[in-house]
This record gives sequence, structure tokens and C-alpha cells, in this order.
Amino acid sequence: MNPPMTKALFLIFHGFDPNNGISKKIAYQVDALKACGMAVHLCYMDEHQSKRRMVDGHVIADYGCGLLSKIRKRIDYQPIINFAREHGIEFVYIRSNHNANPFTISMVRQMKRAGMKVVMEIPTYPYDTEYAAQGMERQIMVDKLFRGRLARQLDAIVTFSDYAQIFGQRTIRISNGIDFASVSMKRRVNDTTHELNLIGVAEIHEWHGFDRLVRGLAAYYSQPHSYVVRFHVVGYFFSAEGERAFRQLISDCKMEQYVILHGKQHGAQLDELFNQCDFGIGSLGRHRVGIEKIKTLKNREYAARGIPFVYSETDDDFDHQPYVLKVAADESPVDISRIISFYQNLTLTATQIRDSISSLSWEHQMRRVLNGL
Repeated sequence: MNPPMTKALFLIFHGFDPNNGISKKIAYQVDALKACGMAVHLCYMDEHQSKRRMVDGHVIADYGCGLLSKIRKRIDYQPIINFAREHGIEFVYIRSNHNANPFTISMVRQMKRAGMKVVMEIPTYPYDTEYAAQGMERQIMVDKLFRGRLARQLDAIVTFSDYAQIFGQRTIRISNGIDFASVSMKRRVNDTTHELNLIGVAEIHEWHGFDRLVRGLAAYYSQPHSYVVRFHVVGYFFSAEGERAFRQLISDCKMEQYVILHGKQHGAQLDELFNQCDFGIGSLGRHRVGIEKIKTLKNREYAARGIPFVYSETDDDFDHQPYVLKVAADESPVDISRIISFYQNLTLTATQIRDSISSLSWEHQMRRVLNGL
């Protein structure tokens, strides 16, 4: 007989939309934990009608509508504790929503008293500067007061950074992973004799720094040239103000012919865009929110697609790969001629690029979490 599977709860404090990038990542992590031999339940919020806390599609708490429901979903975690106890949960994986407070502290404390191992993933660290850059400092005032106390209740904090401790708690350091079954490799080898197509896929924030690429294109086209470079932007803008500013920049630089906004794409449409394009644009502005080291999902997706790419942060998994171009973490326009030269001198195939990240599968990364406990 097979030994009984460890029962786990993957806890998030927001909604779960299969078409959303963050939700996809969570689904991959859940599947990875299952591949590691765990029986995993997913707890999330459903706010389409009333505010309901769900586990695997079943309601465990209905907070109703209105102001009171918004308060209750942030302070009432007893249904989660009850579910965990009743179902014999042994391991709890929490995705931080930067919501440390007396209620989350109490929840973790009760889980620990019941004998559960509890870890919390902090997706981006440090994160205060991101909130400040978006004018949202007030949103984490309570978190700042209580996150140290919350951290002390945990068994570990899972991080994609290089920090050995966060808020006084030891860390388990992993990389953002990739679900290879869900990411199609680029199948088409384009004729790049006369043109190069760049692609940037993101929920677009200022830290993606796509404006640096547009200004680089403007500088490139201001000089005599015989080679065409286009930038395909895929995804939606986090803010309407950010989208207006980006469109205005394209207009001011007269780059409408060379910067194409595709909006949000997924599935076969996204696969076809990757087939049309040759080179990925990662984050070019993480320095704007005070982040030097980060292991973004986008870098891993580009590698899984089998295309070379550029970014400006430090990512230990990719910094020394021959298919990666690094640019300075500053406000200078991206040198388009450098991208062209880099691409033209690259000899690796899409398969070779994809194969180079086999150790970055989500199963491998989540096993590191379990081994760290």
C-alpha cells in the first residue's frame, strides 16, 4: 500500500481567475505540490456577487455584500482554521498579501498549535518601495506594524530573493518556476535578415520600463538605418494613467509604425505572437522601485519559449546565460543596435534555450520548499 498523502492547504487572500497570470502561477504551484506527493486544497476569495471564501470551489464562508463584508473578509479567518482542523491539514502554504495584522497572526498561531507546518511566500521583497511608487503607502501601514510578529509565528518564509532572513524569520530561497506543459516553445524560425520583432508581455507597470525601449527605438530611427525593428507590447496596463502616458510617448516619438499594442492575449493567439517575434523584453525599470535582485516569471517564460531576451535587474538564474542581454539599471534609452548585434551573433536554438532551464520546473522548486522544512 502507498503511504497516506500529506494534506496541504494553499491559502491566498484574493480571487482566483484561471486567465490571470498570478492565478496561473498559483495553479502551477498547487500542481507541483501534488506532484510532490501532497493532497492539496486551494483556499481563495470569490467576489463576483457576495464576498465568499472558497476551498476547491466550495463555500466555507459567505460574508455578504457592502462595507461590513469588506471588513469581515479581512478579519474573519476562523472558517479557514476550522477547515484545516476538520480536514487534517498538516502543511499550510500562504501567499502573502502584505496583510500582517492581529487576525492573520492569530490564524497562524492556531494552525501551529494544531501541529501544522506553516510557511508564507512573499512574492516580491522588499515591497515597500513598490507601494510608495504607486502612492499606496497607507495600504501597508498596518502590515509594517505587525509583519515581524507574524513572521515569528511561521516555520519559514519562502522568497525569490537572496535574503537569508526576512522580518527576522529564516527563509527558504527558491526561484520562480515554470510549468513546461503550459508554455509552448517557439516553433517558427523567422527570416531576420532585414527585420527583428521584439515582444514584451506583462501586466504593465512603470517598473517594466517599456518606455526605455520606445525611446531607444526613437533614437535608432533618428539615424540612417536599413534594418527594421518592431516592438510588440502584449498585456494590459495597470493604470489608465500609465497607458495614456505610454501612448503619448509613442506619439511624441512618432513610433506608431514600430510599436504595436496588442492588448491582453492568451492561448493560441499568444503562441502565434511568440512565433512571429524573435526577442523578449523583460523588466527594464526595477530600479525605479528600489529592487536590484529579482527572479521574475517573465524571464523564465521567455526562456521556456526558447527566445533570447533582455532585462536590467540581477537574476542569478540567467545573468550568465549566453542568450541573455543585460542593460544598465538606469533611465538611458535601450541601445537598439546592441540588441540587433547580440541577436545576429547568437547561435543557440529554441530547444537549447528551453533545455537550459530544466531545473526551474515548479515541481523542482516546490520540492525545495518541502526539503527546507
